[in-house]
Amino acid sequence: MLDDPFSTTRQVSPSPGKSHLALEDPCRLNKDTDHAWTMVDVIDQALCSNPQTRQAWANARFQAGQVGIAKSAYLPTVTLNTSVSRSMNSASSSLQITSISSGGGGASSQPINRFTPVVSLNYLLYNFGGREAQLESAQKTLEASNWTHDATLQTVMFAAIQAYYQVFATQAAAEAALVSEKAGNEALNAAQKRYEVGAAALADALQAKTAFAQAKLNRQKTEGDARVAVGSLANALGLEADYRLNIAPPFLPKPDAEQDTLVHGLIEEAKTLRPDLAAAEATVKAAEANVKAAEAGHLPSISLIGNYGYNHTSLPSDTQSWTMGMQISVPLFTGFNTTYQIRSAEEQLEVKRANYDQLEQSVSLDVWRAYQLLNTAHESFKSSEDLVASAFQSERVAMGRYKAGAGNIIDLLNAQSSHANARLQLIQAQYTWLTQKAQLAQALGRLDFSSIPAR
Repeated sequence: MLDDPFSTTRQVSPSPGKSHLALEDPCRLNKDTDHAWTMVDVIDQALCSNPQTRQAWANARFQAGQVGIAKSAYLPTVTLNTSVSRSMNSASSSLQITSISSGGGGASSQPINRFTPVVSLNYLLYNFGGREAQLESAQKTLEASNWTHDATLQTVMFAAIQAYYQVFATQAAAEAALVSEKAGNEALNAAQKRYEVGAAALADALQAKTAFAQAKLNRQKTEGDARVAVGSLANALGLEADYRLNIAPPFLPKPDAEQDTLVHGLIEEAKTLRPDLAAAEATVKAAEANVKAAEAGHLPSISLIGNYGYNHTSLPSDTQSWTMGMQISVPLFTGFNTTYQIRSAEEQLEVKRANYDQLEQSVSLDVWRAYQLLNTAHESFKSSEDLVASAFQSERVAMGRYKAGAGNIIDLLNAQSSHANARLQLIQAQYTWLTQKAQLAQALGRLDFSSIPAR
């Protein structure tokens, strides 16, 4: 028996993680913890193992089966019905009655075995577009499923990229917190020495000790956040949260501006590239075909019918029979079933159109928001670079003045706090820009491996 005689599965993406996004098989990844996974490896693993991609792929394959069902209406149906029976016939002689005596007639019986195969043919020739409309609806629904699969791949891909960057953002924050802790310890040592020699009050040492404890607490918190980020990344990859990951650090290009591009042009580009919008458009066309199919329920259908039968018995009386002809079925009254089928299909069409319009507006907002956030991240990065340089100089000056006895502990602690915040803001700005760049690519519908920063 043919598994897919209409080859409908060829219209489905070849695997849960492959479309135009993936150039190679994403399930090839060797989970060797000695091998440092690059961002490409991370994305491949996510596309292969995330349940969302498998679900979208299975739904597309299901819709491919519905296309096959719709195509089967163009072929005849041949049915074999066979009956086997056994019966008994009895024959009695006439009863003769006389005034003197009577004689009983004998009875005879003989079992009869029957074998009656009948082959029936039914071939729908024309039903005024109903069959075509059902096939069009199935094909458009499959098209929508494929676009939805593509959109799911981009969603999973962005989640993997975001989780990947979050791992290194939290690790960098933990490293910055460690530097702040060391600076706090240096300030504490300086305050204690000045107190011991009588050059500073006890309050200076206590304030420095408090600031050092706070820096230590911040370092512990950021290290915890880094561990949580690693578990979140493993989860996004379809792995256990405690899976030991060995992740290669990302390439960190210096943020550049996107302001040379007109945002209106990006919005129009997104309307042609977004897979979820294309899926919504395909569902509208499928709903339009459903209306046509429902309307065909009021129209007649023309079929070719035929059958051949053979009646074999144990008696020498075998018979054959066959019929061939045309059948016209005219739906005179269906209990208003067709009427409500049409009404339901028309209302469903309005729902799909409204969903498409709403999504089209969302596309515009998604691109606008991602575009503005990306430019904001770029400006924040430039400002953070200047802030870090300034805060570093201020901290060095404050430390030198305090050790020389010309400054006070408040100025030193404030300078250290400002430098720590500046370092953290720079780290956040760097990874926010990278994440927002991927977010804009997803909003435009063109998130793929070319979106990954090249070394």
